[in-house]
Amino acid sequence: MALTMHTAAERPDLWERGIPSAEVWPEYNMHGDRLGPLWAYLDEELADYQFVLWDDETGAVVAEGHTGPLWWDGDDANLPDGIDSAIEQCFARTRAGEPVNTLCALAAETPRGGRRRGLARELLTAMREVARRRGLTHLVAPVRPSWKERYPLTPIEQFVRWRRPDGQLLDPWMRVHERLGARVSTTLPESMIITGTVGEWEEWTGMLFPESGDYVFPEGLAPVRIDVAGDVGSYWEPNVWMVHPDLG
Repeated sequence: MALTMHTAAERPDLWERGIPSAEVWPEYNMHGDRLGPLWAYLDEELADYQFVLWDDETGAVVAEGHTGPLWWDGDDANLPDGIDSAIEQCFARTRAGEPVNTLCALAAETPRGGRRRGLARELLTAMREVARRRGLTHLVAPVRPSWKERYPLTPIEQFVRWRRPDGQLLDPWMRVHERLGARVSTTLPESMIITGTVGEWEEWTGMLFPESGDYVFPEGLAPVRIDVAGDVGSYWEPNVWMVHPDLG
């Protein structure tokens, strides 16, 4: 497999052939209150930071990367308090023409039904290349742990510490980051907020919510809180910051 990386700015034709979000994410995950409205502008305003991986052998886009620039002073305590805050800072800084020094990974997308071995590593390597091209010093990622859905009742602070008997991180996506030199940093129990009516949550999850309470649901990283009287469901997606080695 011979992969090449092309940004949306360089090859808008390939970007248009990218992977539909429905092939990557569970339905509920595409309805972020704060993330969603800005997501649509990534390829318009931050085209140099969005990219595809192109397979020269098959002539197809096999993965997409979404990133954005922000400013970080290197102190873990000063990282944004979630992916919602991170994407808002990316747009606020670029729209105001303020300096940036850090690339924030926002999503690494491959089709859920046919993920190929090695693409995760290729995506993170491509993100480092994007950061180098833009003259940025740091690479950070508010990681959505891929196995957290198996343990939705376990606090994120506890989950990110779990390791296999061989000493490697339990979570596969976190493990890819760590193998590339990243370290586990701040946990984000309230990284992305998603709210909707009870009916919307029933549609998104394929479940019924007959009374108010907290519910575990398919592919959720934490329970959704349902308020039947208020006709609202609210969900905070937990993430964890992983900090990669600085770029030379």
